[in-house]
Amino acid sequence: MAVPVLEFRPTVTPEPTAVLASQREVQLSRLLMAWVSVGLLFMLLPGTFLGVWNLISISGRQAADSVSPAWIQAHGPAQIFGWIGSFILGIGFYSLPKLLRGRPFQLRRAWTCYALWTSGVALRWTANVYAWHWRLMLPLSAAFEILAFSIFFHAVTGHRAGDGEGKRFESWIWVVIAATAGLFLTLAVNLGACIYLSLRSDSPAFPHSFDQRYLVLMTWGFLVPFVWGFSARWLPVFLGLKPLRTRVLAGAVALNGVGVVAALAGEMLVSAVLLLSGAATVFAALRLFEPIEREAKTRGVHASFPLFVRSAYVWMMIAAVLGIRATLSINASGVWGASRHALTVGFFATMVFGVGQRILPAFSGMRHLYSTKLMFACMALLTIGCALRVSAEILAYQGVVAGAWSWLPVSAVTELMAVTLFAANLLISFARPAPRVVCS
Repeated sequence: MAVPVLEFRPTVTPEPTAVLASQREVQLSRLLMAWVSVGLLFMLLPGTFLGVWNLISISGRQAADSVSPAWIQAHGPAQIFGWIGSFILGIGFYSLPKLLRGRPFQLRRAWTCYALWTSGVALRWTANVYAWHWRLMLPLSAAFEILAFSIFFHAVTGHRAGDGEGKRFESWIWVVIAATAGLFLTLAVNLGACIYLSLRSDSPAFPHSFDQRYLVLMTWGFLVPFVWGFSARWLPVFLGLKPLRTRVLAGAVALNGVGVVAALAGEMLVSAVLLLSGAATVFAALRLFEPIEREAKTRGVHASFPLFVRSAYVWMMIAAVLGIRATLSINASGVWGASRHALTVGFFATMVFGVGQRILPAFSGMRHLYSTKLMFACMALLTIGCALRVSAEILAYQGVVAGAWSWLPVSAVTELMAVTLFAANLLISFARPAPRVVCS
């Protein structure tokens, strides 16, 4: 009788380091999805929905000052800190392991930062809208936000200069560092102003003259350099652009920074001219409208992605030009509002809608965007809504066309539809199972 021959095949198991790396990636993806999800929540409810409500009230009364300044100011931080800030911090924490080059990074710090940041943004919105214990809640919210930033900054500075073995930072990283300094200054000024209001004011709203300068710091001092930095990192790859002009980019950042300082000093016309000069210079640095070197990478996103990204920078220029026009008039509340909206929605939101739907699903466990058609729809609606809002604020608030007051709620609802589709597209993308990675 033949004796059976037993063949022993060793079971191949993944290396422990590979398993740990895979688990770490899953944890980081969950962290990023939490940051992005809460950012979408702030975008939809405290941010956009409150903005829609304010516009409907203003349109019905046909008066720009018919809504409480505290309500209007509640809308801004919810959008900028709650939405954009959450996206930035989430992407930053997700990217930390790559900066730290494999050294340990404690995720609980990121979750602590998450709790403090979201609590701070929520408290600020509650204090402005409901005025509930606002003398306590306003400075507490600002303290939470700057403490959260300190945790993030401490985590980022764990990347020691010696780790690069003499390698220099790329130019886009220096722009992001400048933007980070702008964020710290924005949060520090916010904390000081909130403490002052809690002790000296009868309202949680910033005074108008201070708010004008603070908005320049918040937008041009913090958000604009962040977008420029990440544009320098991603757009040459995504759009097939020619190589970045690094020295020209540095010049644009310098002009922008001096313009922000001028605004803080109260020199609004000088500031507006410098900000426009910086915006024009960054066009030359990024080479957005020069012939491309290679085809744009639109796989997984809508083919209109390059068009909308370029249109965002056109909105930035429109915002800068309107800023100069506003400083040349005594009563130009409509032009000021149009300039800010062209920047926050036309530039920032369009860039987030475009680049966000390009990278966030991939960062969140190598997922794919749920629908490229939804991507096009939300970006088209956002552009239409922004165009309506910018033109309506100038024509209605400045008394040029009385019928333009009725455009305001239409623009608001159009933009609300856009952000809803954007949020739905990302959330559905996150909810879908991540593709399995087969290890051999």
